[in-house]
Amino acid sequence: MGVVIEREIWEPKPMSYVFLFASCFASISLLPYYSRGGAAVRGAAASSLFDLGPTVPFLRFQRSFLLLYSLASVMEGLESVFGEYEYTHYGISREQMAICLAAGAAAALFLGSFSGILSDVIGPRRACVLFCILHLLVGVLKSMSRHPSIWVASVCLSLASSVFSFCFETWMVTEHEKQGHKQDLLSDTFWLMTFFESACLVGSQGLANLLFNDFDKGLFSPSAPAALLAIISILYIRKEWNGCQQQSIIGSYRKSFSAHVLNDKRIWLLSWAQSSIHFSMSVFWILWAPTMVGDGREVHLSRLYPCFIGSRMLGSTAFPWFLGGVSSLRNEEYLICAYVVAGLSLLIVSYDYQEIDALVILFCIYHACVGFILPSLARLRTMYIPNELRGGMISFSLAPANAAICLVLLQGGYHWKLANSMIMALAALGLLAAAGCIHVLRWWRKQPCQNWHKS
Repeated sequence: MGVVIEREIWEPKPMSYVFLFASCFASISLLPYYSRGGAAVRGAAASSLFDLGPTVPFLRFQRSFLLLYSLASVMEGLESVFGEYEYTHYGISREQMAICLAAGAAAALFLGSFSGILSDVIGPRRACVLFCILHLLVGVLKSMSRHPSIWVASVCLSLASSVFSFCFETWMVTEHEKQGHKQDLLSDTFWLMTFFESACLVGSQGLANLLFNDFDKGLFSPSAPAALLAIISILYIRKEWNGCQQQSIIGSYRKSFSAHVLNDKRIWLLSWAQSSIHFSMSVFWILWAPTMVGDGREVHLSRLYPCFIGSRMLGSTAFPWFLGGVSSLRNEEYLICAYVVAGLSLLIVSYDYQEIDALVILFCIYHACVGFILPSLARLRTMYIPNELRGGMISFSLAPANAAICLVLLQGGYHWKLANSMIMALAALGLLAAAGCIHVLRWWRKQPCQNWHKS
């Protein structure tokens, strides 16, 4: 008589989702009542999409931008929601997968590094249109072909992600200043961008699961709605923001970029902080699934994705509390703590074997820190970078991360010379080094320096 062994598949408890949702709602709802300075500054310190503190023109501008940014975030999520499953469906081996992803990272390194400069020269509005065109190209390619070129899709999506990292932020900051809105309201839009992007990533997963039927049936693949959203976004951009665009002369831009970015040590420190968080996020999305299912453990991976992204949403809602709500400390001091906690979370994972519960908690802590770090870095860029150089600086800062990602994919995924734990440890050390950079930047800030965006 045979023995039947029942294998339990691990999945998060439903109360985990309720807790994250309730925490985000409470954080947003209670902020106006606990803002520093009381009711007199409640509108300015805790302004958000959900209150009436700011002026009506600003709210109209903010909501219009966040709608467009949400559409772009859904496009990003739809094209990446299936990940390794899509490669496996087309018969791509692990080594081929690593080479394909490395090709995308190389494209982001050699082409994406200059896309920010191109955006500054031709204007961020055209860069946003370019982002939509890249997603439209991939969507049409996957929808019309039963076996699309994985190489072309990987390169286009990597370039689109590179453009996404700076084009919408640069455009928003430029339009914000052009329309004469208060400078301190930018921080509200920064954390709302992270919040809405994370919410759209979760929503794109649900949309893809709802519409998806078979990769061989192109009209039911996630790329079809992504292409449709790209068309809608292009039309929306032309309708809402069809004014004159900021453009720069190449000669003057080169001199300004050299003086304010390449020759400024503060920008190099800020660039390392940006590069380290980008590298750690890429490493996480590559390694989190193999780490969770290590030693043959069975896990509902799709149920964990909302937990991680929900933690990032919660971390983004903490940003306004620490910036001007309940504390008098500088944002850099909390940013240092966030980098240290994020680095230690990944370092613990890389150092020793952990149970699934511990891994989920550590990864959720890491993503909560990421949700706080992203708007904090955007705020620091506003302090140190002129608007006309913002796109070039962001793409320039991502170049080391893209180079490291390409190296890790080749050495770890193709040649098998780097263990997953070592890659995770490198990402953790990069975050801890970034904390040191922010500490030095904070110390230098005490000395006289130019603020490019005084209100």
